[in-house]
Amino acid sequence: MNIQRFHAPTSREALAKARMAFGEGTLILSNRPTATGVEVLATAEDALSELDPPQAAASNKPVAASKSMASAAKPMKSTAPSTQAQVEEDAERLAMSTLSFQDYVRERMLRRRHDSLKVIPQETVAPAAAHLKEGLDAIRMEAPAMSKPTAAANAPQTAAQPAQMPKGIVDELQAMKELIEERFNTLAWLGQAKQNPIQSNLMLKLIRAGYSPALARALLEKLPVNLEATESVRWVMDVLERNLKTDIGTHSLPEEGGIYALVGATGVGKTTTTAKLAGLCARLHGPASVGLITLDTYRIGAHEQLRAYGRMLGVVAHLAHDQAALQDLLNLLSNKKMILIDTTGVAPRDPRKRELLDVLDLPNVNRLLVLNAGGQGETLDEVVSSFRSTGVQQAVLSKIDEAVKLGPALDAAVRHQLMLRGVTTGQRVPEDWESADAAKLVRLSMRTPSKSAFDPQSSDLGFIFSRPAGPSQGMIHA
Repeated sequence: MNIQRFHAPTSREALAKARMAFGEGTLILSNRPTATGVEVLATAEDALSELDPPQAAASNKPVAASKSMASAAKPMKSTAPSTQAQVEEDAERLAMSTLSFQDYVRERMLRRRHDSLKVIPQETVAPAAAHLKEGLDAIRMEAPAMSKPTAAANAPQTAAQPAQMPKGIVDELQAMKELIEERFNTLAWLGQAKQNPIQSNLMLKLIRAGYSPALARALLEKLPVNLEATESVRWVMDVLERNLKTDIGTHSLPEEGGIYALVGATGVGKTTTTAKLAGLCARLHGPASVGLITLDTYRIGAHEQLRAYGRMLGVVAHLAHDQAALQDLLNLLSNKKMILIDTTGVAPRDPRKRELLDVLDLPNVNRLLVLNAGGQGETLDEVVSSFRSTGVQQAVLSKIDEAVKLGPALDAAVRHQLMLRGVTTGQRVPEDWESADAAKLVRLSMRTPSKSAFDPQSSDLGFIFSRPAGPSQGMIHA
């Protein structure tokens, strides 16, 4: 049996030397660190058939007996080790430890998986197979080096005691298995979409409108197969409308009243939206029914801007520097129908965000998240997650008139299950305010005005879905 030792500074280099000697059928028998790097004991996989411990043990007896008879008949001096010593040495060298047996199992599993991938076009599965092979190589060579093999680990495995893989290796293999399965599912779904022109065109339309691949795929996976093109478009829009939560059918914000703190990123229109809501409430219930408070002491002229809006509406705007001052003003204005709190715009990763939210942590203070309707999908996702509040998260879409695509904003609202309380359509106070109509917003989002350099082509769908989508926060109810 051909067994060789390979020395290298790293495990990967030692594995490469072993493969150069024995090819793809290399079997790692042991792996241990040395003063100069790593020592690997390897052989060819075909050599396993030569291992037959019962026969070797049985044949050992006649050899030892014949040698004893020969020694008794004619004493002689031998410089070679005894047969028994040779057998013990070979058994010690050839015995597979628990970790070595795991190496063999993983190597066989990789080879079988590689053979099964040959039926898929090479250009579609090559990246996934290469990723799996690289990960298994790293696990095979690095995991044994984390702990030195003990005498019990070096003992041959028996049928009654199957090998037990370390939990870390099992988790890694499970993650790789899920990755491969997800890639294959995506390839199968893309193949099905290409065979169905209606589904493929709808997917391209949703992506061009700004909806995320995760939401678009979850939506079209439930598309009935017997629908025509026009019916399919209507079905998609109906599902989006049903999953976009608005306050249509209930009291609007000015009618409902209450205490609302408008929060959000910088420049999304919180102060202007505050003035619009104050103006609408003043129209319905009179100027004395509205209370205005600002916490924006950072932006230059922020207080003066809100005071100017207040003078237009006949409402006094107050300034609060901390939570205690805010609580005093809320007590002072407790008889008002609606109290609106304008806050400082902060980025999601701004350290001051936590301080702002702590100031607003008072009873009966509702957070109203203001989102720029023309914002990028990833940015909107981060803002919604950063300003998340307990219970139903209420939001307002601002600057609808400036948004080229409404898809990203509606996508974030559907996936995060936001309750839209209204939209702003311009700078006029309070005229440019509308109730959030789900049907109207979805129709606007599906009307892409013109072609853009950022719009994907049908041939780009494979690249868009080449990576598995992350878990969606919300659910799509068809």
